[in-house]
Amino acid sequence: MKLLNSLGPNPRIVRMFLLEKGLEIPFEEIDILAADNRRAPYLANNPGGQMPSLILDNGRCISETVAICEYLEDLHPTPPLIGADPFERAEQRMWQRRVELNITENLYNAFRYSVGLELFQDRVHCLPEAAPGLAEITQEKLVWLDQLMGRNAWICGDRFTLADMVLFCALDFGEGVGQAIDANNLNISAWFGRMMTRDSAYESRHPDSFESDQRGV
Repeated sequence: MKLLNSLGPNPRIVRMFLLEKGLEIPFEEIDILAADNRRAPYLANNPGGQMPSLILDNGRCISETVAICEYLEDLHPTPPLIGADPFERAEQRMWQRRVELNITENLYNAFRYSVGLELFQDRVHCLPEAAPGLAEITQEKLVWLDQLMGRNAWICGDRFTLADMVLFCALDFGEGVGQAIDANNLNISAWFGRMMTRDSAYESRHPDSFESDQRGV
């Protein structure tokens, strides 16, 4: 088994998940700045060209960040980072989807269509005119999530889960591309501070990010 790895918040989620699980697997680096993920041979494994991908010992490939994490959780259920029973797993997936649909996808697309436009305009269909509105929706939904979380330690109450990693990696990335957390979101800000104290928050950063001082990748 090996992880096709690169810069970026989505590969970082898997790296953070592995660290929290105490798992080590080999990495094969893919140069996304050179668009190696958008051409052969990478596309034979992941036709969407997204990062990362997990290559199994039998040659099969699992792509999509959350699918990779769920596969690893099934193989290594302790400590549970999705859930230890059907309710916990459903609860985590519920919050994860809320986070993805309302916040992280809007944040990433706002980046791709503005700050990241030069990199992405020849790779995906970009809508620069949509970037300001997507950034506004991201901030509106962070207010919404701030109210839903209340004073809970983690997104799923007292359980640290994959949902926390999905949101953290996006928001840490956002801090470096002009989409910072509004300080008025007191609950999210406190949660973000707790996330930053975890060893995995530091150790999951890609080595190249230290040279460029780029956040969230």
